[in-house]
Amino acid sequence: MRIKICGITSVDDATAAFSAGADAIGCVFHHASARAVSIEGAHEISRVVPAFGMMVGLFVDPTIEQVEAVLSSVSLHTLQFHGEEAPEFCSRFGRPYLKAIAMTDGVDLSIISEQYESASALLLDSAHNGQFGGTGHAFDWGLIDQTVSSRVVLAGGLNADNVRSAIEQVNPAGVDVSSGVEREKGIKDVAMMRAFVKAARG
Repeated sequence: MRIKICGITSVDDATAAFSAGADAIGCVFHHASARAVSIEGAHEISRVVPAFGMMVGLFVDPTIEQVEAVLSSVSLHTLQFHGEEAPEFCSRFGRPYLKAIAMTDGVDLSIISEQYESASALLLDSAHNGQFGGTGHAFDWGLIDQTVSSRVVLAGGLNADNVRSAIEQVNPAGVDVSSGVEREKGIKDVAMMRAFVKAARG
């Protein structure tokens, strides 16, 4: 089970996430987020990513110039788009990308999966008060079309107590956690990260 710990804001938390067993970390480049990092801060974080680790950059409706500014200074392996970005926009930067989908009633994942066939995966997150991830709220996993589960990275309200049940029900390609491993917003907890990884991997 692939595991991403998102909302990393410091070198120490990045190091701890990989030490806990995460495959990837995520940094947020959306100024309205409480977990946003500067390009300079993300550059320092990127220096501690291990050889087989991944660093993901999260954007919300950025301009081409904003994404390119990050890529010119930060070694991102994958991009993650949380806004209304079109497939053509997401795929223009020469990096694999994840397309985040806010899970609400009426979402047709089979259509979205076809629309974003160029995406490495669809990251399914809860829709809560207009926030883009990190809300701490889960959505109804029964909304997930099982025909696309192999392309799903499951997010939204996951923690060490529920991630195993989520994996058993959804059978996703990976899981993504942010607030579920924090002692306060934007600050990760080492013990909670370790517990999450252990639970996710059974």
